[in-house]
Amino acid sequence: MTASDVTRSGLSRRAVLAGSAGLSFAFALGFDPGAGALAAGPGGRINAYVRIATDGTITIINPAAEMGQGVNTAIPLIIAEELDADWSKVKVETAPVDPVYNHPVLRTQMVVASISVRGYWMPCRMAGAQARRVLMEAAAGRWGVPLAEVSTEPSAVLHKASNRRMTYGEIAAFAQVPEKMPELKPEELKPVAQFRLLGKDVTRVDVAAKSTGRETYAIDVRVPGMLYGTLARRPVRDSGPVSFNRDEIRQMPGIVEVVALDHGVGVIGETVEAVFAARQKLKIQWKDAPGFKMNSETARAEYLAKVRDPAAKGVVGRNTGDAMGAIASAARVHTSEFTTDYVYHAQMEPHACVASVTPDGLELWAGTQWPTRTVEDAAKAAGVPAAKVKFHHLTMGGGYGRNAFVEYAVDATLLSKAVGKPVKMIQSREDDMANGRFRPMTAQRIVVALDGQGKVSGWRHRIAADTIVPYLYGQERMDAQKGVDHIVVYGADMPHYEVPNHVAEHIYEERGVRTAAWRGIGAGHNNFAIEVVLDELARMAGEDPVAYRLAILKDPRAKAVVQKASQMADFSRKRDGRALGVAFSKLGAPPIGFALIATVAEVSVDRASGKIGVHNLWMAADVGLPLQPSNIVAQLEGAAVYSLGAALKERVTIKNGLVEQSNFHDYEIMRMSEIPAMHTELIRSGDIPLPVGELSMGATLPAIANAVFALTGKTLRHAPFTPERVKQALA
Repeated sequence: MTASDVTRSGLSRRAVLAGSAGLSFAFALGFDPGAGALAAGPGGRINAYVRIATDGTITIINPAAEMGQGVNTAIPLIIAEELDADWSKVKVETAPVDPVYNHPVLRTQMVVASISVRGYWMPCRMAGAQARRVLMEAAAGRWGVPLAEVSTEPSAVLHKASNRRMTYGEIAAFAQVPEKMPELKPEELKPVAQFRLLGKDVTRVDVAAKSTGRETYAIDVRVPGMLYGTLARRPVRDSGPVSFNRDEIRQMPGIVEVVALDHGVGVIGETVEAVFAARQKLKIQWKDAPGFKMNSETARAEYLAKVRDPAAKGVVGRNTGDAMGAIASAARVHTSEFTTDYVYHAQMEPHACVASVTPDGLELWAGTQWPTRTVEDAAKAAGVPAAKVKFHHLTMGGGYGRNAFVEYAVDATLLSKAVGKPVKMIQSREDDMANGRFRPMTAQRIVVALDGQGKVSGWRHRIAADTIVPYLYGQERMDAQKGVDHIVVYGADMPHYEVPNHVAEHIYEERGVRTAAWRGIGAGHNNFAIEVVLDELARMAGEDPVAYRLAILKDPRAKAVVQKASQMADFSRKRDGRALGVAFSKLGAPPIGFALIATVAEVSVDRASGKIGVHNLWMAADVGLPLQPSNIVAQLEGAAVYSLGAALKERVTIKNGLVEQSNFHDYEIMRMSEIPAMHTELIRSGDIPLPVGELSMGATLPAIANAVFALTGKTLRHAPFTPERVKQALA
């Protein structure tokens, strides 16, 4: 087994010298979420843990989970930059679960919302700078020279006046970290212009292992005495098994035990093949629950009726000015409606987890977006304190929000507890899809007020959708937010547009469907509606859609990305049999700042089949300070491919509470032959990195819809734009 042995540990604020083992630093730094920039200050804590061995090896522990977004390189690079480390001597380890590694904004160890690098930015810079200062002070003291006379080069301290040099490894052999770490001001950090690692295309540390098949995922783990297990989970929330053919399943070859749980039936056996064969033979009678009444096709019409109904009350999620008053006094009112289907995360790695419950505690191997929750929930399932959990935190094969839910770790723990042996729980793709947590289905209605000059004076955006927050964070979080489901309404605000009166409302639709944040969270559906409406307004005004956006955008950075993308695409040039569409989107929040993007899509439409061809995507993205340019481009283009699936193909339908799709033959994702040429340019607008991983999710879908209108004169209002729906629109 190659899984690294990452365990829970109690870290002190003080770092100590352990003889010739080297020098260890433990940093507990604060974060003030109210500040304009992320910085050290009062509040939550973050830990950036650095070890320097006497041979010069520098170990940097990454506090954020890696699931393909590159944080296992980007965050250690931040520390290494300020430490002035020789990157060739750096090793990266994944952090154990410990409060000192909590994300500064989220206050827990969790990777969501594309804010890992942004959140750890200033604390990790400060940690690296403090470690460098300690090394400099130690060397200056040994030489008997003033601190002001020493400097550093990669992994070495210099005294130029006497031509002396001491490596970090040599310093580690005698230095001791002070009781109190040096206090540094932000202006004492390295100027961005002097960066030699950040801003460059440093190869990701995980590339070699992934490219050669040496990376360890949960499904790869093997431990002595291990059995295999899988779980038939209840199809809908609040259900559970009433009865099942236990005796028949226990008699099957290779089956060790069949376990009834509150939320499903577990099968445990000697081989994966035996367990999956038994799973296919399970006959379970499920307890009735409200979710069994769910039929997505009929529900969508009901959702639309809700957003049209003035009496249907919604929770106000975003509000500026008096939108209703502006609509009531408008010279003209424009109304548009849109719907989107449920979509599945389709992460490459179906859920797997190895658990071993013993009298001494619990040992767990898993990849997860929420390590803190994984340990806490698994500990509860095992009936042991969290301190008794030894957790091996592994790389994920994708996540996209799905792995913020950690029930697979609980399932593995319960199966191990039932048989008293280690169990590798593996969920088949079919079960993963049947029990997926989906991006909610939505119906949206946007009402725009126009004044006598044709300018937008008011905007009302109504969204009918399932909730997510209560099932991810708990009802207490929802109550604390006064009923605002920030995940569902995300992207419905319009801070970059000149819209003086704006309101976004969420009408709850609780149908018993499991839901989750999905890459891009609410922007995937909300920005679709917003940006298509803006194209409609441009046509009403008789203006080019790019020119219209530039006129209504009030943010210079937003104007810049729209101008850049349109220039890249040569937007005004007519194409034979093809057309272009444009859309703008953002990612972030006021306390951390917004990354911005504009996307132009070039499409064709086969009128006979209804199939849309997307031939080119041009993306201009303002990400603040690009720390790893090539990786940022990869993230933007990867997210664009992901959003193409939701634009053209991906949809989950539910009948009598059951998911009708079962695998990739009937839940179609994009194929390589269907991927358009991508042209991506980054715009630097400051000295702080801004969120990246989900940035392109909000603009791809509306850019395609707007291009289809430009080509056909028909507006597509129901995503995904399947061939059948396109033919209906053309008819």
